[in-house]
Order: sequence, then structure tokens, then C-alpha cells
Amino acid sequence: MKELTEVIGHVRGWRRGWTERTKLQRIDLYTRVTLCALPWIFLVSWGLLPLGATLDRGPAAMALGGAFFAVNAVQCLLSNRNVSLSFAHYRGSEPFPMRRLRLPAALLAVLTGLLVALAAVGGIKDEGLALLVLDLPVAFTIPYVLLVPVRTYLLHCAAFAVALVALLAAVGVPGGLLFGAALSLFVVFLLVLTSTRPSAWSMSVMWQAEDARDMQARLAVAEERLRFGRDMHDVLGRNLAVIALKSELAVELAQRGNAAAVDQMVEVQRIARASQQEVRDVVRGYREADLPTELLGAKGVLEAAGISCTVEGADGPAGIGAPPAIQAALGWVVREAATNVLRHGDPRHCVIRLTTAAGAVVLEVENDGAGAAPEVGGGGSGLAGLRERLAALGGSLEAGAAGDGLFRVTATVPLAAPRGLPSPAPRSVSPEER
Repeated sequence: MKELTEVIGHVRGWRRGWTERTKLQRIDLYTRVTLCALPWIFLVSWGLLPLGATLDRGPAAMALGGAFFAVNAVQCLLSNRNVSLSFAHYRGSEPFPMRRLRLPAALLAVLTGLLVALAAVGGIKDEGLALLVLDLPVAFTIPYVLLVPVRTYLLHCAAFAVALVALLAAVGVPGGLLFGAALSLFVVFLLVLTSTRPSAWSMSVMWQAEDARDMQARLAVAEERLRFGRDMHDVLGRNLAVIALKSELAVELAQRGNAAAVDQMVEVQRIARASQQEVRDVVRGYREADLPTELLGAKGVLEAAGISCTVEGADGPAGIGAPPAIQAALGWVVREAATNVLRHGDPRHCVIRLTTAAGAVVLEVENDGAGAAPEVGGGGSGLAGLRERLAALGGSLEAGAAGDGLFRVTATVPLAAPRGLPSPAPRSVSPEER
């Protein structure tokens, strides 16, 4: 039963993990969209505004400015196409085909040539040169920084900066503007490095944690299947072997006309019935709720989901001192309440409290996630089923907000069944379970 509770906990944690995975997917999408939008933001701001000066600098400057903007737009498109693949390469899930960098690298060289030509013909103002230098490498470096080590990225950026400054110096750009261009390159390279790689690293760590949680849940389910198989083998293996031997013996005795064959078949019948009962006991053990086990399981599951859980009164008269029927009913309440804590809202703390008051056992499950908790008296089948279970014992169930952002489920069961209510009978086994 304890092992099953652990598996149920893993499954419930998986349900909560499904919500967490959805949130993670949204964060991942937001990160990718941001990185895809960044080159376009640079394009329409620092890459476009300085080109307005070319309208007054003659047809050559206008042609160079228009070509620069068009090539830069194509570079942004290619950057967007490579962002997802570069993310996958950084996570190690899929290698990036380096041939996809050939065209972006060629376009970067073309953009560099156009920028140098604009500077040579005086097509841009002095302050506009620094802005165009800022925009020049952004679209190329965003995916590129995820494909190579940081050391390689910095070396290549330094080589590009030296080459660009040398070309600008060769066409007669003054020393002050050269220093501004070098500073702009340093800023943009550092900006891309500090914004892209940490984002990719954070997403990679979160996805690894999510994959590990999914794997843990699958392994727990597989382990429970193996354990259940071993239990069934232990229950049925020996008895089936005895049945086979005794039935063979009965056949031989019957062929010889020996009356002892009847005794052997009676023994086979007895063993078969005993095996049937043992199987029922195994299956019933997986279905019944046990209060101490459910308390331990709920605490473990909630803490594994990042919710601190405190159990009070489990060792007192309201816990292990309660009659078995009350413990079983309260065990179901603990199980359903813990499930609802995982499903609804995002609580940080949960308290499970067992007390006795006015000749009744009172179970309270309280958490600080009232904002998204189900409404009191809602039509959820879980709460309705619990009310029916407790009503059979003369008990009641209340669920609702308790103030200060708390949500509380309170189950009350009298220690003595009230008049007019029969004592709870043992659970019968349906024909389908036989």
C-alpha cells in the first residue's frame, strides 16, 4: 500500500507537472520571440534612423542606404530562422547544420562593405555611423553566440571589430569616430552575449529539470508495475503449481479407478478458492485508503511538488486512536484534498490537522492557494463522493475559503455512529472483482 501511495503521488505530481510544463512552454516561447524580435527592433531604430540622412546626400548615398536596409532585413529573416535551431544545438538535442551560416556570414560581409562605402561617400552623419555600427552585427550574432564557445565568440568578435575599424580608417573616418565605432561594437557584442546565452542556459536547465521529473514519474510507474507483478507471482505462483500437480495426480487416480481422485480434486478446489481470496486481498489493498499511509503519502507528494506540508495530530487519539472505519474514511479525504491542492492554484504551504472535539474526529486540510481553489459546494465528483462516504458514518464535509488567502477542507466524523445509522459494514467484493 505504501508503494502504491508513492506511485499515486508521482502521478498526481505529474498532473501538476503538466501545468508547470505549459508554463515552461510559454516562457520558452516568450524567450524565442524576444530573441527573434530583437534584430527587428534594432533594424527599425538604430538601423533605419541614420539612413534618413542619405536622402540629402545624393543618389549614390541613397542607393547605398537602401541596399544596406534591404540586406539587413534579409539578415533579420535568416536570424529568425536560425534561432530555434541554435537553441536546440545549445541544449544538445539537435546539431546545428553549420552550412546555414554561410549566407548570413556573406550578408554580414556585404553589410560591412555597404557601411564602409557609406562612410567613404559621406552618406551618413557622424553620430549616425555609431548607430549603424551598433545595428550591423546584431542579427548575425544572436544565433551565432549559441553555436560556439564564449571564448571563440569573443575572439571572432574582436577580429571583426579590428577589421571594421581598419576599413573605416582606410576611407578617412576621423579617429574620434573610429573610437566611437569600436566602443559601439564592444557594447553590442557584450549585449548579445549577456542577453542570449543566459536565457538559453536558463531554459536548458528548466527543460532538463522537467524532463527529469517526467522520467522519474515514468520510472515510478514502471517500478510499481514490476512490484505488482512480483506480488501476483508470489500469491499465485506456488498455488498454481500445486493445483497443476494435484490435478495431474487426480487424473491418474481417476484413470485407475481410485476413489482418492475425489479427495485430490477437493483439495484443488480448496486451493483455487484460497488463491482467489488472496488475489482479492492484493487488489483490495491497492484500492482501500489507510489514514497513516495517506498522511505520509500526501506529505511526501506535496513536498516533492515544492509545497511545504505539516501534519499535526497523526499520532494522537484522532489519528491512530480512531476506529478503522473512521480512519479509512478520513484517508479518502486526505487523498482527495491533497489531489485538489496539487490541481488548483499555486500554494506554498499546507497543514493537515487531526483533532477531537465534542465526541468527533475533525480533519482539516488547509492551504494558502484559495485564489484558484474550487468553489464551495461545487459539483466536483471528488467532494460529492467524500460527502457520501462521511454521511454513511454520520459525518460531514465542508470546503471553502477561510480568509487571509487560505482554503480549508474540514471533515467531521463522530466517534460513535448516531442513532438510526447502521454501523458501516465491511466492503463487499463485487462480481467484477472476483
